[in-house]
Amino acid sequence: APCSSVLTVACEQTEVLLFDPISSKHIKTLSEAHEDCVNNIRFLDNRLFATCSDDTTIALWDLRKLNAKVCTLHGHTSWVKNIEYDTNTRLLVTSGFDGNVIIWDTNRCTEDGCPHKKFFHTRFLMRMRLTPDCSKMLISTSSGYLLILHDLDLNKSLEVGSYPILRARRTTSSSDITSSGSSGPRAVGSPCHQNNSGPPSEKTLSRPSQREGGSPRNSLEVLTPEVPGERDRGNCITSLQLHPKGWATLLRCSSNTDDQEWTCVYEFQEGAPVRPVSPRCSLRLTHCIEEANVGRGYIKELCFSPDGRMISSPHVFGIRLLGFDAHCSELVDCLPREASPLREIRSLYSHNDVVLTTKFSPTHCQIASGCLSGHVSLYQPKF
Repeated sequence: APCSSVLTVACEQTEVLLFDPISSKHIKTLSEAHEDCVNNIRFLDNRLFATCSDDTTIALWDLRKLNAKVCTLHGHTSWVKNIEYDTNTRLLVTSGFDGNVIIWDTNRCTEDGCPHKKFFHTRFLMRMRLTPDCSKMLISTSSGYLLILHDLDLNKSLEVGSYPILRARRTTSSSDITSSGSSGPRAVGSPCHQNNSGPPSEKTLSRPSQREGGSPRNSLEVLTPEVPGERDRGNCITSLQLHPKGWATLLRCSSNTDDQEWTCVYEFQEGAPVRPVSPRCSLRLTHCIEEANVGRGYIKELCFSPDGRMISSPHVFGIRLLGFDAHCSELVDCLPREASPLREIRSLYSHNDVVLTTKFSPTHCQIASGCLSGHVSLYQPKF
């Protein structure tokens, strides 16, 4: 929870566990929270939280009354994997393996559910995140694409062809920018459902009116993030996180052959494009590290610390705390000229099985991790 009063755990066997993270005591088990695997939990405030499941539903819960759900939301047609929340508009945003991003209006929630609408659709959708200020939506795919919706407007549904497309590009490092020729990085095909045959041509690009000095609302950028050692091989983006100050995105990538895993940090390159639909690359690879390829086929969820200075990454039977330099400096204070290795600050191992997820406390010097066999560990690291 935002106030760190409770730690909630999503479990494979339909359960949600609740713990007191300070005393480490088990508070309650929601034994039949869903009818299938529980995938993700998101707090809306200090008492309301949402869960999503492979049973295709989202459930809203109130910590003050856990005997029953507040309501169940129906709208997805496949496994629901991700939940985001816009605190300004009180809109809940979910994504699933049906390729849909759906918006739920919690302002008009009843026992029967919430009004909802399909906001966006893409093939091979894996994860979806909103930047802290909700100005961008990032979507990762199992085919290695990263989609960015700029100048986000959640109140506007995006039908086929209704949003301007910024050409697909490969992300670059500083050395690539200085050495690339006039032709620039190679273009790649778009994963979006209306562009199955390759990158959009000038004729298919939408050109709506734009606000003075800025890009059109909900303009779509399609990227293939550069991953070390993967220049000529595809990769799958399995985990997607955002820096708490919105400066960067954090990806966990695995090769298509599943023999390599990488944790990569990409800095946001801000600034409006020269033309409304001109090619641009909003992300630059700044830091990366190769991960131990243990527990193949399972997704490992990593995270930033609340101040954004450290990364907690599942690593074999524990976690690694990674920094941008040996002093855990702010990212903006130690941006390298070209991609540099993340620094291992500390390793913490306490599990007997592969660790799949980790999370920092929002308010305390505490980290939680969960492993494949269902055990949860709490750490209070000392440096």
